[in-house]
Amino acid sequence: MAEFIDKFQLNFIEDKRYEFIFNGLKTTLIITAFAVLIGIVLGFIIAMIRATHDRTGKMKILNAICKVYLTVIRGTPAMVQLLIMYYVVFAVHDPGKMITAIIAFGLNSAAYVAEIVRSGIMSIDQGQFEAGRSLGFNYHQTMLLIILPQAFKNVLPALANEFIVLMKETSISGYIGITDLTRGGDIIRSQTYEALLPLLAVAAIYLILVMFLSYLVGKLERRLRSSER
Repeated sequence: MAEFIDKFQLNFIEDKRYEFIFNGLKTTLIITAFAVLIGIVLGFIIAMIRATHDRTGKMKILNAICKVYLTVIRGTPAMVQLLIMYYVVFAVHDPGKMITAIIAFGLNSAAYVAEIVRSGIMSIDQGQFEAGRSLGFNYHQTMLLIILPQAFKNVLPALANEFIVLMKETSISGYIGITDLTRGGDIIRSQTYEALLPLLAVAAIYLILVMFLSYLVGKLERRLRSSER
């Protein structure tokens, strides 16, 4: 027990090394939050373009661009995308490492959000479109006012799970020099030459965050099911 206390003090108390963990957690949450916003906005736009093409055959060029984007993003690792964004896209005009990470993870998330939302839109019965037309709405009004709200309700749990995955994926931010949660634990390890406690602390924090978000997702799913009865 005394040995554990000594190691705990060495890894977290001395020189206020716990601040690496707390500051890293803050960075991880900021990157995740803004990447989620980009993923939602861009993902919904792509989903609407793809669904419109599937329903009406319109927007062929935009649909083709979206398909290429989805193929590239979903077919390559997130870490490679992050490195390309940092070392290639923003090699000359660097907006900052955190901004680069937010854009990279946001673009990555948008591809998965788009397919989730598109599947939700396509799951809505064609009769709902006809109902919107009978009310005097055009296609876009029907999509925005009738279809999307129903589709969003159907795919909300899947979207929440995607954001949980995104939060864990941000652990690779350290590859471009960002001191996120994972990198914070690694800095402590490099200073104390003790790997167990820093890595356990990082893993425990990720686990707590995921369990909390999973609890919220489960609660949301139960509420949605009860509202359908």
